[in-house]
Amino acid sequence: MAMPIPILCFVGRSNSGKTTLIERLIPELVLAGYRVATVKHTGHGFDLDTEGKDSWRHKRAGASTVMVLSKGSLAMFSDVSDEIKVEELRDRFLDRSIDLIIAEGWKNEGYPKVVVLRDELGEVPLSLEGLLAVVSNKPVTLPVPCIDPDDIKGLSDLIVKHFPKRRTEV
Repeated sequence: MAMPIPILCFVGRSNSGKTTLIERLIPELVLAGYRVATVKHTGHGFDLDTEGKDSWRHKRAGASTVMVLSKGSLAMFSDVSDEIKVEELRDRFLDRSIDLIIAEGWKNEGYPKVVVLRDELGEVPLSLEGLLAVVSNKPVTLPVPCIDPDDIKGLSDLIVKHFPKRRTEV
């Protein structure tokens, strides 16, 4: 059985810059040959389906899962329990050719993590368990690398070193 796709969580307060950092990191990882999937956890609800569209109509009619497929794209709207875990999403839905899952959130799940700090350490309840790095614009004294938010290449290099690619190109 193949090794499961590794999961790396980016955690930090709201508006600490997690999404922007991930957005800047993905092209660097892609350049290094990685296929990346992202999963975002949000504390508040969301609705991506558009009122009036067929998928919205199916969901409103009572379907618990609606999938929309077009050439090259797949979207799914599904009812889930509140406590769904990233590995459950990985094992049920993700293409096995993915090299790394970047999860935004899930700070208490025990996955390797990068903590994103805007100004100071006290922002995030910090457990050193699984801590790979801290991304901060101020120096932080911890036994892990502290990377400047603009050092995307440095962060990418650290991730590539920690999560070697799972497959070889043919």
